[in-house]
This record gives sequence, C-alpha cells and structure tokens, in this order.
Amino acid sequence: MWWIYALLSALFASLTAIFAKLGVANINSNLATGIRTAVVFVTISIIILIRGDAKGIGTLSRHELTFLVLSGFATGLSWLFYFKALQIGDVSKVAPVDKLSLALTILLAVLVLGETLTLKSMVGAILIIAGTIVLTFK
Repeated sequence: MWWIYALLSALFASLTAIFAKLGVANINSNLATGIRTAVVFVTISIIILIRGDAKGIGTLSRHELTFLVLSGFATGLSWLFYFKALQIGDVSKVAPVDKLSLALTILLAVLVLGETLTLKSMVGAILIIAGTIVLTFK
C-alpha cells in the first residue's frame, strides 16, 4: 500500500512545481512560500481535526518533538530555496536538481541512520545523479 501513497506524493509534488512556477512569476518568492505554507498548515490542521489525530500531541517525547521541529526548519528552508529557484529557472531544470535530494537522502540514511547501502541503492543514487546531469546541463 505504501507505493500508492508514494505515487500520489510524486503526482502532487509534480503539480506543486507546475502550480508554483505559475504562481511565483510576479511576486516575491518568500511571500509565495509563505502563502503556500499557510495553505499547507490550514489543510493539514483540518485533516488532523477531522480525523481526531490531535490527541496524539500529548504523547510526543522531547526527542520526537526536537526532530520534528528540525524537520520543519529543513522543510521551510527547502521550500524557500525551491521557490526562488523556480522563480528564476526553468521547472524542467529545477525539478531534477531538487530530486537530487533522493541521492542525498540515501547517503545520509547510511551515514546518520546506519542503514545498509546496498548495490541496488548505490546504483539507483548514481542513476539519479546522472539523470540530473543529463536533464540539467547541455
């Protein structure tokens, strides 16, 4: 079932890039990111309230909360840089470079989380990097 969610994530991520490029054309990229963030916050808050998931907030440990906050900061910075890149670059070039995060995530998962680097993961990361180079540079 996870792969259905992952495919939906990929679909909506691609729509995010297209919609963002159209929306950021004539405004400050930081303001655009702020508007997007507000919409995400409201949308997720409504889902949490409807599903009754808010009750879980009291069970968060300091460790979990710390890393969720750090993840939020990383997300915010990623979005700010992504919107600026979209504002001044072509989506067809910005999106592949942004997806280098996949290769970086594989590396960081090995270094930080102690996950095993398999031959398949290594080849996949190399192909992602090669694909990014092919799509981005002349």
